[in-house]
This record gives sequence, structure tokens and C-alpha cells, in this order.
Amino acid sequence: MHNFIKKLSLILSGVAAGVMISLNFSAVADKALKAELPPLPIEELRAFTQVFGRIKSDYVEPVDDKKLITEAINGMLVGLDPHSAYLDSEEYKELQIGTQGEFGGLGIQVTMEDGLVKVISPIEDTPAFRAGIKTGDLIIKLDDTAVKGMTLNEAIKLMRGKPNTSITLTIAREGEGEPLEFTLMRAIIKIESVKAKLVEPGYGYLRVTQFQEQTGENLAQAIEKLFKESKTPMKGLVLDLRNDPGGLLNSAVAVSAAFLPANALIVYTEGRTSDAKMRLMANPEYYLRGPGKDFIAGLPSEIKTVPMVTLVNGGSASASEIVAGALQDHKRSIVMGTQTFGKGSVQTILPLGNNTAIKLTTARYYTPNGQSIQAKGITPDIIDETDDASRQLRESDLSRHLRSNKVDEVLKIDATDSQKANESDDKPKSKKSSSKKKTPLEFGSNDDLLLTKAIKHLKGMDADAKRKSTKTAKKK
Repeated sequence: MHNFIKKLSLILSGVAAGVMISLNFSAVADKALKAELPPLPIEELRAFTQVFGRIKSDYVEPVDDKKLITEAINGMLVGLDPHSAYLDSEEYKELQIGTQGEFGGLGIQVTMEDGLVKVISPIEDTPAFRAGIKTGDLIIKLDDTAVKGMTLNEAIKLMRGKPNTSITLTIAREGEGEPLEFTLMRAIIKIESVKAKLVEPGYGYLRVTQFQEQTGENLAQAIEKLFKESKTPMKGLVLDLRNDPGGLLNSAVAVSAAFLPANALIVYTEGRTSDAKMRLMANPEYYLRGPGKDFIAGLPSEIKTVPMVTLVNGGSASASEIVAGALQDHKRSIVMGTQTFGKGSVQTILPLGNNTAIKLTTARYYTPNGQSIQAKGITPDIIDETDDASRQLRESDLSRHLRSNKVDEVLKIDATDSQKANESDDKPKSKKSSSKKKTPLEFGSNDDLLLTKAIKHLKGMDADAKRKSTKTAKKK
């Protein structure tokens, strides 16, 4: 056993030395690399080899080397923050498919919170949304398998499967005395990224459900269609970002650029590396993926000036917060609703080879006026909790969430949330009648009270503008 550990230590030391040599050669070749790399933590690496060796020799069952190393990588990343993760070949492929707008599953955005799966947001028009799954729900069982002890990726794999197969989710929900059971039928999730309609003559409604590869182009097409359908000049526009969990950064830039002047600053990022420091403008080079026609260039000129209200809630995260923040800072749109989720960190996908990758948090997002989105979110100009009466899960509720300020210590454990999660998991797994599950609100429908208030606000703005115009004409 001693010889095994000694050999393993020598191997790791050799690997470390090899890495240092290769990096030193890179430093010589690349003069831009100014700072010296920090020394390797020899004592900690020695402890790692000892644990590795002890597991190999003493664990109750033989364990494959690849499994141990993979789990060690998982542990390193999961311990950083809720959004960093290791992606095996299957997960890496699913991530790429998901950004294209079609994938298999239930239709929920989830994160891991103290050993349980927590719902960030159900995706509109999916099995989870139609069944009444809500933001903040704790998934404690998948069929007969307890979630406690699983990794997030393991839980996601169980939730995904062949279309038309069923799975039962047992959920602990705040305010409910007993866990709820939902039996869902898996389906191919085809997300309609942009929805649009005329609410009434002169007042348009645009909804972005998720930011995917074609979202910017789809939005441009929807805007053109709205302006053509309107029998009268467009007087007001509502952009709905409620329960939009985010997606691709360049699509957020494209959506913002559709409403802002050319070259307006939309968002900037700050991180430790030069690649993590970006300033993204309302310019085609920041939203077009490769060569192609600028789909924003041909939009009606009025799209830059028509009065706007942007709707947000606790399920609005990441890319949707970037758009809301940019429109708010440039005073292009009134933001209405409730405080957003607060997902203001940048995850970079770093391929490792063998079709695997790591998703690593590399920077924080800031609005044009320098406000950090991380763990804070966007505060609406008009607070209205019509559709958000219960407190929703937010980034600041997650264990190990990245803080909003630029301090060295960026990891934090929220003991209160940990205790709540554990208490929920310990509750008796009794069933609750499905008759108490409410049908979720359909955003943009006639029952959407917040949309009604937004249209009323736009009409008030139009009336004010007419009064001011009349007063100016009389003075002349």
C-alpha cells in the first residue's frame, strides 16, 4: 500500500512538473502572459493521493479509476458555485442540443440545493408547466428513487427519457403541509422562443421564452409582422421576459439591440482573464454568429422609439436580466413586475477532449450603468406582484452562490436554506390530492393582469405625450 501511494505521488508530481514545464514554454512563446502561475499545493495533492490509494485498497467494492477521477472533478466544480459543472459526453451533447431549441424531457430549469433538486423555472408549453410545477419547488423523489445523495446530472438523466414515457415527481412546496405528487409524460421539448400578437390596435405584445440560437432573428420577424398587422401607428409595445431562464449571450445582445441605438453598451463582464473582460454593444459583430445578413438593420425605425414596458418576475434570469437591465439603464423601457432571479455570472464551456467539457464560472455581468446583476437581479421601475404573490426562489437563496461584489471570498453557505431543504426532505412522503393543483397562468392571455396593467400604463404615457404636444402647439 505504501509503495502504491509513493508511486502515485511520484506520477502526480511528474504530471505537475510536466504541466509547469509546458506552461513555462507557453510563457516564453507568449509574452502577453505576465503573471507567474501560483505554486502547486503539494500537501493537498499528497492528501489527494492518500485518499485515492485508500479507496482503491480498502473500499468495500472495487472502484474504477475513471469513476474516482471523474467524481473528484465533479466535486471540485460543484463546490465552487451552483452553475459550474463537469459535462460528460452525453451531457455535453445535450447542452449543445438544448441551445438549438429542441430536446427531450419534462421542461424545467433546475439547480442543486443542499442535495435536492430545486426548480428555477418551468418552461412554458411543456409537460412540467402544464402540470403546475412552480419555481422554488423541491424535487425529493423521482419515481421511487430519493434525490438526496444524487448529483444534479444524475437527477437530470433520470428525468429525461424516451417521449411518451411517464415519471412521477414527489415535490415539497413551501406552504404545503404534505409533499405533492405529479405524474408527467416525457415529450420532445420544442421551445417557441418568440411569441407575438397585437393586444389591440396600436399596442403589441412580444414574449421571449428562452434565448436560443435563432431568438434574435425570430424576434426581428415578429416585430416586422406586428408593425404590418397594426392598422394604426404603433403606440406601445410590451416585452415579456417573465419566467425566461436565459440562454445564449449573443441572443440577449440581439434582442437588446433591436430596441436600442446603434453601438449602445448593452452589458459588460469582468473576470480574472482577459477573455472574461468584455464590452458588448448594439452592433452586429456582437450578436451575429458568423457571416450573415443583419436581421435588425431592416426593422421599422419606430422600433427604437415606440414606448415600451418590459415585464419581469423572479423567474427572469441571466440573459433576460441582461436585456431588462440594458433597456432600463438606457431609459428605453419601463420595467414592471417583481425583482428578477439574480443570475449574473458568466459560464464558459471549456472542452476537455473525448467529447467532455467543464462549465466554469469565469466572470460577472454588469449593466451599462455598472450595476451588478449577480445575486441582486434587476429591480423594476414599477413593482407589481400581481402574478408573483408568493416569494420565488432566487440566486441569493442558493448555497455557494457567487456574491455580487468583487471580493476574494466569493463562496457562501446559507445555513437557513440548508436547514429548510433538509426539513423538507425529512417530511413524511404522504400524498396530496391533485385537485388542489392550480392551472398556471398563461402569459399574454386575457387573464394576464400584469399585461393589462402594462397596456394601461402605455396608454397613460400616450395620453401624457398628446397633452404635452398640445401645450407646445398652443405656445407657438
